[in-house]
Amino acid sequence: MPILSSNPRVAVNILDLLLRQCYTNPACGRHAQRSYYATDSRSHITDVAVLGGGITGLASAYYLSRIVPDANITLFEASSRLGGWLHSKEVDVGTGKVVFEQGPRNLRPTNPNGLVTLDLVHDLGLEDRILMTSENSVAAQNRFVYYPDHLVRMPGPGTSLFSNVINLLSEPVFKGVIWGCMKEYYKAVPERPDGLDDESIGSFISRRFGSGSADNLASAIIHGIYAGDIYNLSARTILPGPWETELTNGSVLQGIESQRRPVYSGSSDVNLTKDNLNKSFSGRRPVAADDVALIKRFNSRPEISDTVKAVKASSVFTFKGGIGELANSLEAKLLKNRRVVIQMQSRAENLELRPQETGSKIRLKVEDIPSKETRDLDFTHIISTIAGSNLASIVGSNGYSGLSSLQKTKSVTVMVVNLFFSNPAILPVHGFGYLIPRTVPFKQNPERALGVVFDSDATIGQDEVPGTKVTVMLGGHWWDGWTDYPDEEEGASMAKTILQRHLGITETPRAIRVSLQRDCIPQYPVGHQKNMEDASHQLKRMFQGRLRVAGNSYTGVGLNDCVRAAKDVAEGLVLERVEGLFERWEPGLTGLESFVGGKKYLWPTKKQLGEA
Repeated sequence: MPILSSNPRVAVNILDLLLRQCYTNPACGRHAQRSYYATDSRSHITDVAVLGGGITGLASAYYLSRIVPDANITLFEASSRLGGWLHSKEVDVGTGKVVFEQGPRNLRPTNPNGLVTLDLVHDLGLEDRILMTSENSVAAQNRFVYYPDHLVRMPGPGTSLFSNVINLLSEPVFKGVIWGCMKEYYKAVPERPDGLDDESIGSFISRRFGSGSADNLASAIIHGIYAGDIYNLSARTILPGPWETELTNGSVLQGIESQRRPVYSGSSDVNLTKDNLNKSFSGRRPVAADDVALIKRFNSRPEISDTVKAVKASSVFTFKGGIGELANSLEAKLLKNRRVVIQMQSRAENLELRPQETGSKIRLKVEDIPSKETRDLDFTHIISTIAGSNLASIVGSNGYSGLSSLQKTKSVTVMVVNLFFSNPAILPVHGFGYLIPRTVPFKQNPERALGVVFDSDATIGQDEVPGTKVTVMLGGHWWDGWTDYPDEEEGASMAKTILQRHLGITETPRAIRVSLQRDCIPQYPVGHQKNMEDASHQLKRMFQGRLRVAGNSYTGVGLNDCVRAAKDVAEGLVLERVEGLFERWEPGLTGLESFVGGKKYLWPTKKQLGEA
């Protein structure tokens, strides 16, 4: 992806670069300070509860079991299965088996949080299970939007410059985009209002690049990641790079151009091998202090670089049995640990800090869902990975929650429909799939679809039989306020109708699976940074460092974000202050320190990154 020049033909590519960080590092708050403090010695961490058995909860328990091997760890999961939104289902289609992904389906390796996931993949011994999608593959190079009644390929590699220019000038979806980018570059747009602490993505993109860029392009991308409304989501949280660049440079595009290598860009020439970590993360743009510490620790483990090299040429990667293998491997590791107990169908009902002679503990009331019996248990620490709004509902008394700031983050519901067709040549085009912007006429999308993934192109080598596999995503913010959702039969019919209208597919699928993911993707509202800062203070005041939080309600909705949050919150129990990186020393981590105390950046040298 080229960096901006005075040549207007690359303007849309720059807008794509501006928004691609949503694919590579959705969210956010990672530019803020995440300090490590000395809060507890290992001897005081004796009994730890982990609330939630999704990927964040499993990873938190796993890291705790390694960091504090003598502690007793109890993981509580309200449902009958572990893994949360990671759910890979092997389906028999008669002549063989195919893998349906009912949640996340791949990982991107090119960002700091991806280092943590790759480290975990190495620790779990999953390297030989990796399936990669090359950066040169059709799925990596061909991405589409549907507007207003047909598929439009996004400009990029894989086609000629002439074709890209014709596409930009002729397709209605790009109307006003080039002119909007030129105005933004030359600062011919209104400056940011004084005192503006945050605004919606829609407002930010419209203000800087024009409403066409916001409504036709940004809304499609956000549909694919957050299933959300760009006019409700926080620009400061979800697009921290462009938000800060506007403030410091006066122009987002000029700021990007001035950087030798933009951090977190996910550009194809940046891969996180040990040899080029310094090049990737120490350009003119400052690096978040916690990421410097992470890279330094990564460089101290040279064996991990072999894992990175295995995926360096990939656009995305997954596993042979689906992304759920990551959760399954964590579960297997935990079950083998005699100090780890996993309690299924056990729901947290209430928790409170209770002073004791031997030191304060948290009393947790747990309900056994099948029997409806409750019991009280005491823990030295609790890590909550359940939704922030759910945590707020079990803290406090008389209907009042002391964690009111966590109740401001709502979530959307998405219906995922997986379909498999025996015909391997059923798609009219090939690529990763397509997204649907908010401006598509209702008659072209009455089902309120968000996008369609061409799984058979995006992940090759996962299925035993040839054919075409696609996933249709429905709902999201379009279903806000609904009290009743389509059932499986209705969902299947809606998905097939969409494929017929948009792609001309009339064949009957060999297999179909419908899953309704209720409240699956948190929506970071305008003001999310302030909400989380307030929540950090509330947690610290109420629980004195005994209760910490992690998960997609807070610092990022991506799988990499969740694994990083799990590692951070587990290490935060015991890590000493990192010399030379932080100025403050405060007891009582909450998991939300990245939102507190302003921003801290470093311009790391090779020595700081652990390079020779």
